[in-house]
Amino acid sequence: MFPRSAIRGLSSKFTAVRAAAKPVTKHRLVGRVSLPAAASTAMSSSSFSTSTSTANNERLVVNPDMFCRQCEQTKDHFACTTVGVCGKTAETSAMQDALMQLIKSVSLWANAARATDLATEDLHAANVWTIRAAFSTLTNVNFSEERIADYIQEGMAIKKDLESAVLPESAPTGDLASVDLMGMGLEELEAFGHSVSLPARQEAMEDADCFSLNEIGTYGVKGASAYAAHCYQLGKMDEEVMADIHQVFAKLGSDEADMEGLLANAMKVGEINGKILAMLDDAHATFFGEPEPTQVKTTVTEGKAILISGHDLKDLETLLQQTEGKDVNVYTHGEMLPAHAYPELKKYSHLKGNYGTAWQNQKFEFASFPGPIVVTTNCILEPRRAYRNRLYTMNEVGVDGVAHIGEDRDFSVVIDQALHMKGFPRTIEPAQYHTVGFNHRAVLPLANQIIEAVQTGVLSRIVLIGGCDGSQWDRSYFTDLAEELPEDTLILTLGCAKNRIIHSEKLLGATLSNGMPRVLDMGQCNDSYSAVVVATELAKALDCGVNDLPLSLALSHLEQKAAAVLLTLLQMGVKNIRLGPSLPSYVTPNVLDVLVGNFNLMPTTNAKSDIEQIMMGK
Repeated sequence: MFPRSAIRGLSSKFTAVRAAAKPVTKHRLVGRVSLPAAASTAMSSSSFSTSTSTANNERLVVNPDMFCRQCEQTKDHFACTTVGVCGKTAETSAMQDALMQLIKSVSLWANAARATDLATEDLHAANVWTIRAAFSTLTNVNFSEERIADYIQEGMAIKKDLESAVLPESAPTGDLASVDLMGMGLEELEAFGHSVSLPARQEAMEDADCFSLNEIGTYGVKGASAYAAHCYQLGKMDEEVMADIHQVFAKLGSDEADMEGLLANAMKVGEINGKILAMLDDAHATFFGEPEPTQVKTTVTEGKAILISGHDLKDLETLLQQTEGKDVNVYTHGEMLPAHAYPELKKYSHLKGNYGTAWQNQKFEFASFPGPIVVTTNCILEPRRAYRNRLYTMNEVGVDGVAHIGEDRDFSVVIDQALHMKGFPRTIEPAQYHTVGFNHRAVLPLANQIIEAVQTGVLSRIVLIGGCDGSQWDRSYFTDLAEELPEDTLILTLGCAKNRIIHSEKLLGATLSNGMPRVLDMGQCNDSYSAVVVATELAKALDCGVNDLPLSLALSHLEQKAAAVLLTLLQMGVKNIRLGPSLPSYVTPNVLDVLVGNFNLMPTTNAKSDIEQIMMGK
């Protein structure tokens, strides 16, 4: 973590930047609420845009139906104000705003309860609800107003329990502490959501830069909560981590324009997320065995079939157990691909392979899959009629009108449907394969070989290309970058962005001159910890800092898990990260100036130009 003095140093740089900046244009609010547009932060061809145009400063959003800009693909790099690019409705957006305000209120009471030495087991319900409710508000997770309302009523019951455990003289006060949504119907909850929407909260803070830091912390802790929810699925819950998460949420619920505190809060999110990723990495290896390089079949086998997508490996294991001996094959999709590397999962002979690519292609891939589909976590899209009646959600995922599998993980209805469908009529030959499993446990034993390759000139540079994928045309940059890198570079990849690389014919089977594979698939976005471990251990072996390694990072940003990982890297002091295809719209020019100045955060430009800089160590 940054020492306090470093945080103060960053804060003073904010002050200097803001003093030199032009004053923010203020506008009269119209209707429910109006918000002046922040300066465009879409990346230019050569640098992040940090200037504010007069036209953009004068832009008003009058009485917006919604205001959501939590993901990189938000409309016009400004905000979704009528319907989300993801398909989220204005009603769902308002419900999520209401739920987020309740999460902050519950966090305030959880902090007060801890101060009264409430037993850890008495905080368990609040801990679990917090991370799962926050996870449900991530991009492409929960589109169901009814399920969000259920989270709200569950949260209110937990809040009442916490209130009763806190002595009156220790009870928090104010609007946030007194949030009461008990028994409200959907319309009432939506109305409350509008009252605590992003424009309303920014107006209350009266400081665009501080509110930018608030949003950075908000989306980061959402992502960290999602990773903590994955840990919970495997029986892992850390009370210290949960105490930190509640402290972060409570801080985010304040309207105080506290620059130093909000900056420290964002950095704290990075620290928390690092701990969670380490816990998740350990949980996966403990429950499913240490991952190992494994060839995964990417073509289909004749027979009945079920497709499972998402991240939670426990759900996959349960499905494999319930389908064993029933003549039904199971295929992974998207971020479930790395599951094939774990001994306790790949031991099932009916785990036949991986089908499809990244989440944004599901409307085509799910439609052509001849069996039921289970989505365990993000990402889900509004389904087409072609497969809606054979789509099932789990955990925090929700779509109105789509069947939901409960906490008991009973897949009997899914299995029955698979048995009544045709399945794949034939086996595709010749079979094709992709190798997964280059977790840090597999890569670190190669450290001496990697170091020798660097020292002898066999390996010129290591480039990590990973993160979240998306549908924008300019995400082809990451494919171009990988394909155009010199043949003596090693490419590490993870997250769904790896689909931009692992399907490249040019890179298929590519090796360095010493026989090492040029592309190492490190796993899910959940496996970001592996990249951190590899970097820190290589730095130790070479007796240098992480920023001195022959290592470059190009990250594809989309949603809140990526925001959490980025904060973890910045909290570690990692510099020279290329981020693309555009900057999140919630980062103000002044905040961006400090990120660039302190961490040399860079935009992706074009593959050729960036490779020239990368190969020079820039």
